[in-house]
Amino acid sequence: MSTFPWLTVLLVVPAVAAVVVAAVPRRFSTAAKQITLAVTLVEFVVALLATITYEPSRAGFQFAQKYWWIKQFGVSYSVGADGISLVLILLATLLVPVVVLASWDEVQAPGAQAAGTGVAGAGASTASRRSVPAFFALLLVLEAGMVGVFAATDVFLFYVFFEAMLIPMYFLIGSYGPVKEQAQRSYAAVKFLLYSLFGGLLMLAAVIGLYVISADQLGTGTFDFATLRQLEITPGVQKLLFLGFFVAFAIKAPLFPFHTWLPDAGAQSPTGGAILLVGVLDKVGTFGLIRYCIPLFPKASSYFAPMVLALAVIGIFYGALLAIGQRDMKRLVAYTSLAHFGFIALGTFALTSQGGTGAVLYMVNHGLSTGLLFLVVGFLVARRGSRDVGAYGGMAQVTPVLAGVFLIAGLSSLALPGLNSFVSEFLVLVGTFTRYRALAIVATCGMVLAAIYILYLYQRTMTGPLVHEEARGVLDLSVREKIVVAPMVVLIIALGVYPKPLIDIIRPTVTATFVDVGHTDPAPTAPVNASQAGGHS
Repeated sequence: MSTFPWLTVLLVVPAVAAVVVAAVPRRFSTAAKQITLAVTLVEFVVALLATITYEPSRAGFQFAQKYWWIKQFGVSYSVGADGISLVLILLATLLVPVVVLASWDEVQAPGAQAAGTGVAGAGASTASRRSVPAFFALLLVLEAGMVGVFAATDVFLFYVFFEAMLIPMYFLIGSYGPVKEQAQRSYAAVKFLLYSLFGGLLMLAAVIGLYVISADQLGTGTFDFATLRQLEITPGVQKLLFLGFFVAFAIKAPLFPFHTWLPDAGAQSPTGGAILLVGVLDKVGTFGLIRYCIPLFPKASSYFAPMVLALAVIGIFYGALLAIGQRDMKRLVAYTSLAHFGFIALGTFALTSQGGTGAVLYMVNHGLSTGLLFLVVGFLVARRGSRDVGAYGGMAQVTPVLAGVFLIAGLSSLALPGLNSFVSEFLVLVGTFTRYRALAIVATCGMVLAAIYILYLYQRTMTGPLVHEEARGVLDLSVREKIVVAPMVVLIIALGVYPKPLIDIIRPTVTATFVDVGHTDPAPTAPVNASQAGGHS
C-alpha cells in the first residue's frame, strides 16, 4: 500500500473530473452535480485511506514521488506528505463534498426554488449567465489546487499551485456571488486577486533567489525543498528571502495588517466559496509559515519572531473588535477568522512543539468551526435574503434545528471546553507561555472578546420573544441540509473530546521541524523535588 501514488491520485482525479463536468451541457446540470459529488466523495475516501496508511513515527515525507518536469532548470513534479500537510489535505477533501451538497441549489434554473428554504435560489434570476456545470467544475479545479499546494515538495511546483488556486476562486467570487451585488462582488474578486498576485510576486522573487543561491553553492540550481534546507545562507540574505515568503503568506492567511481583502471576499463569495476560502485556502498562508519560512530561513525566523508575534496578538484583538461591530453576518464571520489566524501565527512563531502542534491542529479545527458558521449563515441568508443581523430575531422558535447547529458552531468558534477549538487554542497558549509569558497572557484576554461577538450574534438572530413577520413561514433545515452539517457537527464534538489521533499525526512532524532548525522546548523553570525526581528515575 505504501507504494500507491496516493497524492497523485488525489491531484489528478479532480482535475480530470473538472474537464468532464465543464463539458456537460447546461441542460444536464443535475448530472454535473452528481458527477462532482461522486468524485469528491471518492477523493475524501482516498485521503482517509492515505491517512490510515501514514506512519507518524517515520521521519520525512511519505507517499513521495518525483519526476523531472523541466530538468535543465531543476524543476520537478515532486510530491510528498508529512503530518502537517496530510491533515490539511484531509480537511480539504472533507470540506469539498460538504460544499458540493451545500451548493446543490445555489445555482439553478430560472424560477427554481431551493429545496427546504422557502425562497427562490440565490442564482435563480441570473441562471442564463451562471452555468451550473462551470460552477462545479471550478470547485473541482480548486480541490486539485489545494491538494497540490499542500503536497508539493518542489518549491517551484508549490508556487505554481499557490498562484493557480487564485483563478477558480476569482471566478467563484466574481461570477457566483450575490446576484444583486454585481459591482461589490466584482470589486471583491479583483481586490482578492490583486492582493494575492502582489504577494505571489514577492514570493517568486524569493524563490528565484533560492535558486540562484543553490546554483552558486551546488553548481546547479534546484527547487527541491529537502536540498534547499541544507543551503548555507547568510543572515542578511535570509532576512530578505524570509520577507518575500512571509508577506505572501501573511496576505494569503491573512494576518494583520494584510487582511483588508478578506471581509470583502468572504461577504461576496457564494456560501460554498466562502467555506473553502476561509476554511482551506487561507490555511495555505499559515501552512507556508511553518512549512517554508521556518525550515528554509531559521535565523531570519528567530529574528522576526517577535515582530510576527506582535502582529498576531494585534490581529487577535483587532479582528475580534471589528467582528463585534459588524451588522453583515458574513463580514462578521470573516473578521472572526482574522482573530483565529492570529492564534495560529502565535503558536507557530512561539517555536515550541506545543505551540506548533496547537497551531496546525487549530488550522483543522478552524476549518470545521468557521466552515459550519458560514454554512449556517448561508442557510439563513437563503431563507431571508439578507445578511443584516437586524433582519433576524427569534429564529430559534421557527428553525430550532438550525439554531442548535448555529449554537454548536458558535461555541466551537469561541473555544468552549469540550469542543474542538479548545484543545488547539489551549496548546497554542501553553506553548507560547513557556517562551513568551506576557504575550500568552495578553492573547488569553483576547479570548473573552470571542465570547462577546459569538454570543451577541446568536442572541440577535436566534433568541428573543418576538419573531419577524417575514420569518414566520421559514422552514427548518431540510434533509439535505442536515446531511451537510452532520459530519461537521460530529467532528467538532469528537475532536473536542478525543483529539489524540490528529495530535499523534501532527506532533512528530512539528517537533522534528523545530529541532532541525535548532529550536527545542524551554526547560521547566520550576524546581523539582529531589525525592520526586528520584522516584521517577
